[in-house]
Amino acid sequence: MLRWIVIFLVIAIIAAIFGFGGIAEGAAGIAKIIFYIFIVLLVISLLSSLFRR
Repeated sequence: MLRWIVIFLVIAIIAAIFGFGGIAEGAAGIAKIIFYIFIVLLVISLLSSLFRR
């Protein structure tokens, strides 16, 4: 999942450099959503591993 975040951030940066504001916004928005999903899954994974012991 982190790989997808990095890919979309790179796309957003490149699009912003070349002046494609809409594409940059879309790619940055997708990267944010994937990042938040990753954080939620990480917290769930950590909590579930704590309660298994």
